[in-house]
Amino acid sequence: MAAIEWLKAVFYGILEGITEWLPISSTGHLILLSEWLPFRFCEDPAILNAYWELFEVVVQIGAVCAVVVLFFGRLFPFGKRFSNEERRSALHLWAKVLLASLPAAVVGIFGDRLLERLTGKDLDGWFYNGMVVSAALIFYGIAFLPLEKANKGKLPKIEKNENITVKTAIFIGLFQILSLIPGTSRSGSTILGASLLGVSRSAAAEFSFFMAVPVMMGAGAVKTVGFLETTGKAGLSMPPVGWALLAVGTIVSFLVSMLVIRFLTEFVKKHTFVPFGVYRILLGAAVLIWYFVR
Repeated sequence: MAAIEWLKAVFYGILEGITEWLPISSTGHLILLSEWLPFRFCEDPAILNAYWELFEVVVQIGAVCAVVVLFFGRLFPFGKRFSNEERRSALHLWAKVLLASLPAAVVGIFGDRLLERLTGKDLDGWFYNGMVVSAALIFYGIAFLPLEKANKGKLPKIEKNENITVKTAIFIGLFQILSLIPGTSRSGSTILGASLLGVSRSAAAEFSFFMAVPVMMGAGAVKTVGFLETTGKAGLSMPPVGWALLAVGTIVSFLVSMLVIRFLTEFVKKHTFVPFGVYRILLGAAVLIWYFVR
């Protein structure tokens, strides 16, 4: 197999590790890049198409593992050195995180099936293309600009994610539904929603990190089972190298995420999200221009 396939896996892992946590849409970037740099480790297009749907979701598990490692003490304070208060705080936080994760999970699973029954195409079929991604990049990039202007000089109502109420958590979860459209950004939609609800940028970013754990772990498990069922029914067999490439991408995603999460945690303490909004607009516009002039 050509070395280029391994380089693709590394590059996709780097891209996922960077874009998953910044409010610029990891799925959108992966979809755009896949149109120019698709995997070609076998000659069966059916396997490659099914594999890509698996890869773009499972590679996110590496990014999630970085959250678990970096925030392990706060998420799982069950050792002897932790107090009962710290354990209660973690349980309350997990309860709010799980509640916030439910709306997108319900819409993503049941809405996807309903849409496919009614129209013959699921969410991927309708929205996973460059035009939708570019439009979402521009729309939400623009949305960041007035939000930051409106919040300028205002003190947030909620400074720490431990102070996020159940009601606020559920509303943040409703904003996460927007991220089912690629190009929106899961972190972007939740941070944007939390900011509108009076949560500080720092607390919003952290809560978004924590929400990623159940969301991505669940999505990865669902996609893996679906891939195995689909290929099994079709009598397809993925070459072992496909699993190796997936492992490489996931590991690279984990390592890069460790750096990016630290960066964003410090960045939001001193800066606004305006640069990310501008980046989204420029990228979306560039993609639209490319589609119209190619």
